[in-house]
Amino acid sequence: MSSARAGEIVRRRAQFAKTGHAGTLDPLATGVLVLGLGRGTKAVPDLMATEKEYDTEVDLSAFTRGDDREGERREVEVADPPTREAVEAALRRFEGEIDQRPPAFSAMVVEGRRAYRIARKDDTFELPARKVVVHEIRLLDYAWPIARIALRCGKGFYVRSLARDLGTALGTGGHVASLRRTAVGPFTLAMARRLAELPDIIDASCLIPLAEARALVSPPAPVASPDGPR
Repeated sequence: MSSARAGEIVRRRAQFAKTGHAGTLDPLATGVLVLGLGRGTKAVPDLMATEKEYDTEVDLSAFTRGDDREGERREVEVADPPTREAVEAALRRFEGEIDQRPPAFSAMVVEGRRAYRIARKDDTFELPARKVVVHEIRLLDYAWPIARIALRCGKGFYVRSLARDLGTALGTGGHVASLRRTAVGPFTLAMARRLAELPDIIDASCLIPLAEARALVSPPAPVASPDGPR
């Protein structure tokens, strides 16, 4: 299911209230999708600027055109698979501010056209690299050819690009085999509700009030004591 489809289901159940989501999830992905309804759509830009957290499985045995399992595989022969230590060392290269080239098959707009539409007609099409930030990245598990990785990143980061670039760094293949977004800013999986759990009619009782949501995203600054800081 696409993020747009999930938003449309919620919009219909909310009696066609204006609905927007804070950051697209690929149809391959699962996890947290934050939706704003009514006046809550005004908070979407602030929510999109928050950090995101992901849990992903990277298949190092092949590249694909779309950098995920839905693309046609281009197998890479690896005579000596990298060790766990080598994968961990390669991942450390991606911490901090890095240059990242978004996937050709993405929703980015290029001269008024979606990148994926251009990529469908042009096998050589590539997007230019741009600055993104990775706050934390770690290897959770590794059994060739699958590396399971957890990361916390800033706006505009593509996990599919990480999979591709990790494979390039290791001299292997690299594409996303699975992807789950575990948090958008302060909004976590523990707070999320499955679409199947939502009532047929969504009302205010199903929502986080806008003021409360804004407070979660931008907590108020601490008030200094008249006697000085404590």
